[in-house]
Amino acid sequence: MASQREIRRRIGAVRNIKQITRAMQFVSASKLRRAQDSTLAARPYSQKIDEVLADLAAVLSGEDHPLLAEREGGRRLLVLITTDRGLAGPLNTNTIRFAARDITASREDLAVVTVGRKGRDAMRRSRVPLVAHFEGFGDRPSFADVLPLARLATDEFVGGGSNRVDLVYSRFESTLVQRPTLERLLPVEPAEDTEGIPGNQFIFEPSPSAVLERMLPRYVATRIFQAVLEAKASEESSRMVAMKNATENAEELIDDLTLSYNKVRQSNITREMIEIATGAQVH
Repeated sequence: MASQREIRRRIGAVRNIKQITRAMQFVSASKLRRAQDSTLAARPYSQKIDEVLADLAAVLSGEDHPLLAEREGGRRLLVLITTDRGLAGPLNTNTIRFAARDITASREDLAVVTVGRKGRDAMRRSRVPLVAHFEGFGDRPSFADVLPLARLATDEFVGGGSNRVDLVYSRFESTLVQRPTLERLLPVEPAEDTEGIPGNQFIFEPSPSAVLERMLPRYVATRIFQAVLEAKASEESSRMVAMKNATENAEELIDDLTLSYNKVRQSNITREMIEIATGAQVH
């Protein structure tokens, strides 16, 4: 059985860990509110640009654009979005496993662009070809941050290096639920026009073709930006829950150690009393 000094030392160490996890829980809670607001605020724009693109596709059904064209040959490019830091619960593990299952099931030639060190390290360990790596975009990602990634994906597709580009990220659904998601990014697949009569919902100036030419690159960047925001909200949510669980586990461990300490202390006191009584009888 451990001595009183050793148990006291362990209690002190667990208390220090508890202070750290509690502080990280509060920091993540404050960041989560901001990340969640940004994610939810960006969703209507992302949905509306899908709607406009669907209307354009109906108007220009006979025309083609490089970002709309289905391609044969070339490789498939996977954009994997994870975090730079750990201590985020099962978030990164779930996202990486989801991507790994898709990579294993795919029989195509495939390469990966990673956002976040956790995904990059996992792909390197699995020896999956890496085209590029982007560090995480910080606590407050901006639209300008994702433009280099959007240009890379677009150039890879238009240049013929890839016949398809997919996004893999963790979609934020609630504080307790973050779901790994795979979405096709390129070629752009217009959603079905469910609002009104296709082709008659909007008036395009100067022309539908000119609007499509300007909108498609922004559409790609918007889809990536939305995925980054979703991943950021998922990260802070998962970290907050993980740190809350760690704090509660530390409290339980402190209680268990305190009980053990009291038992050892009581046992030592009883032994000393017996020794004193025995010594008094001898004299």
